[in-house]
Amino acid sequence: MQPHRLGTIYLDRERIAARVRELGTEIARDYEGRDLLLVVVLRGAVVFGSDLSRAIALPHELDFVSLAGYGDGPGGATRGAVRFMKDLETPIAGRDVLVVENVVDTGLSLNYLLKALEPRGARDLAVCALLDRPYRRLVDDLPLRYAGFTAPDEFFVGYGFDLDGRYRGLPDLHVMLRR
Repeated sequence: MQPHRLGTIYLDRERIAARVRELGTEIARDYEGRDLLLVVVLRGAVVFGSDLSRAIALPHELDFVSLAGYGDGPGGATRGAVRFMKDLETPIAGRDVLVVENVVDTGLSLNYLLKALEPRGARDLAVCALLDRPYRRLVDDLPLRYAGFTAPDEFFVGYGFDLDGRYRGLPDLHVMLRR
């Protein structure tokens, strides 16, 4: 594997924070008077999910799932079957569930998660992602209701995105470059 180096900032912390506030306002408006549960996909979406939760000015709950793909490729791209590493602890029957993801790419992992959650009887099941790459989608019918930014096909680190577990804590989203 070639070494990498931190590249330019693609999205700075101020732009990310402004968009997260906008998403929080929109979600609060859409879910007013409903029983909202945010389901944050670990580990990549934990930073975004935390900031988004604080930006939603209405009572809601948080829970977390973790998925792994057999044969995960570079940058976490799933090439094979998907499995749960951590399942929900909160029952979702009758609830309005908003899955919070860091990026929607091919949609394969997200589709697996949604198909696993559907039989549990959620009142509503939708997705909020920080980044969307619709041009890479292999699954067409994902309920992506909220997207922060449409992103290019780059490898990012920071704001929850990582390379081998590193760089998640950077406040800005950087492009990772090969040396």
